[in-house]
Amino acid sequence: MCHPYFIGKVKCRKMKKNRIFITGFILPCLLALLIMYLYPVVRTVIMSFFGIESVTSSVSEWSFNGLDNYVKIFSSPTFQRAMSNVLTIWIIGGVIILSFALLFAVILTSGIRFKKFFRAAIYMPNIISAVALATMWIQYIYNQDYGLLNQILGALGLEGKNWLGTDMKFWAMLFAFTFGAVGYYMLIFINGIERIPADLGEAATIDGANKVQQFFSITLPLLRGIFKTNITFWSVNCLTFFLWSKMFSSVSTEASTVVPVVYLYDTVFGTVGNVQRDAGAGAAIGVVLAVIVGVIYFIMNKLLKDDDLEF
Repeated sequence: MCHPYFIGKVKCRKMKKNRIFITGFILPCLLALLIMYLYPVVRTVIMSFFGIESVTSSVSEWSFNGLDNYVKIFSSPTFQRAMSNVLTIWIIGGVIILSFALLFAVILTSGIRFKKFFRAAIYMPNIISAVALATMWIQYIYNQDYGLLNQILGALGLEGKNWLGTDMKFWAMLFAFTFGAVGYYMLIFINGIERIPADLGEAATIDGANKVQQFFSITLPLLRGIFKTNITFWSVNCLTFFLWSKMFSSVSTEASTVVPVVYLYDTVFGTVGNVQRDAGAGAAIGVVLAVIVGVIYFIMNKLLKDDDLEF
């Protein structure tokens, strides 16, 4: 038998080798996290307090501005309109998307036939490229001359509309975007509903509760965590809303479709006819958007607590 002293030394060597082995696996991930995530975040926050012409400007060319960049963006009519647009998208689009997503999720988990087909069909727009999807809506649905909507109105004897006109463009963009986003949130709701034990529904049925009562008394309370996840994801998607705005205003940024990320892009890289760039103000916009997401997440955690729910 080995002496306890030697057994202890062997164990220490094995533990040391395990630490080296684990460190070797963790180190690349840690370095990637520091270089590709933490450094850009810290640099962006610091840049938001300096006057910087270009993102490639060296630190020696930075000039300290204090809070001037934040004052500049909050006093900008374009930024105010961008925040108003994204707030409208967040509220109205969120209500429409999450309502339909929950409705489809409940229907597809109710035991209907061909549920796999319907699930795939509803999710299909998320697979298609957003550029292709936006082009389809612009060219084949909203087109004033041969678009599907005006063809339907013409068949009904009604006059067609300019769906991409200044007064209609924002709502046309919002409707097209919501059409493609429902399937993503539907799958998250389906996952949450399928995790609810079937015993709860059976017990409620025995007690005389109908499907509507079961939905409001059992399903909805047990989906608080899913609602928190979906609202957080939806908030991030709204604040990073960029491609659809650019597709519906492809030549130059329009007030009717401008959103904060588009304003950030124009501030950092300039716009058509305006080559003035301000990377410091652009960084301030990015910080403001990140803070908004953090605030929404904090509020959702306070309002939608699911730790007191038990299956």
